Amino acid sequence: MTMTGADIDKARAALAGISAFADRDLAGASISRLGGMTNLVFRLDLSRDSYCLRLPGEGTSAYIDRAVEQTNARAAADAGVSPEVVHFGPDGVMVTRFLDGAQTMSPALFASTPGAVERAGRAFRMLHDGAGTFSFRFELFAMIDEYLGHLKTLGAEVPDGYHDVVAEAETVRTALAAHPLPLAPCHCDPLCENFLDAGDRMWIVDWEYSGVNDPMWDLGDLSVEGGFDAEMDRRLMESYFGGPASPVDAGRMVIYKAMCDLLWTLWGLIQHANRNPAEDFWAYSINRFERCKALMATSEFSGHVETVRRG
Repeated sequence: MTMTGADIDKARAALAGISAFADRDLAGASISRLGGMTNLVFRLDLSRDSYCLRLPGEGTSAYIDRAVEQTNARAAADAGVSPEVVHFGPDGVMVTRFLDGAQTMSPALFASTPGAVERAGRAFRMLHDGAGTFSFRFELFAMIDEYLGHLKTLGAEVPDGYHDVVAEAETVRTALAAHPLPLAPCHCDPLCENFLDAGDRMWIVDWEYSGVNDPMWDLGDLSVEGGFDAEMDRRLMESYFGGPASPVDAGRMVIYKAMCDLLWTLWGLIQHANRNPAEDFWAYSINRFERCKALMATSEFSGHVETVRRG
């Protein structure tokens, strides 16, 4: 990860304002840049302690509630799913304990690392069953409306046919609402890179989009982000449920594969409108939108929607 002197200056300036480090020798700290699509993330080595420092990206306050993130990050840490939160400021600057020896996951690593998929499934179960009260209700269609409103404010465009697909998704909304299932604390944005594999367990980080949600969103979204095949999906669900998933649970997972792409298409468009240089976010959004449409057009998808509707 390329790191500039300006990045280091930002990190040191942020650390200087954190009371937890008031009596520490920050001048002797080693700071290195880690990944991050919208934020600046650093590793901080200070004496014998290691930390992760996150500086919020420019413009993220328009669509991320940092107070919600703090509540949920601390609840996830208390549940043993996420690292300890050392500091979380009102400005969104966050410091957590660094997990030495844990490997940042990727689609390729999920496919090649024995037991990684299963560890992710068990981590989700720990989160959904064990985390305390989460702030914010992650509601798919309300968030689509919110993101569309933000894009309108930015004067940004959406791909041709996007509104038509949202209208088609009304059948999904109806099916999911027919037999509401208990909601749970969820991560809601399970990029592969938000998983840290320690070998004996999987940790989950980055709670910016977390909230109370249908647990099957997390499984379906991870499947999409990791490019899971049918066998990996089966292993993920069986590790989560401790056995085969019911047709309704499996159906909800597949539904959310399409719906997460429908939502994150808009997120990518916001990054594109904000000129985020991390990657080509227009291409990112188009790819997600096309994948969503392709899945929704299959007979398999409509069959899952009908299974969920019947309950």
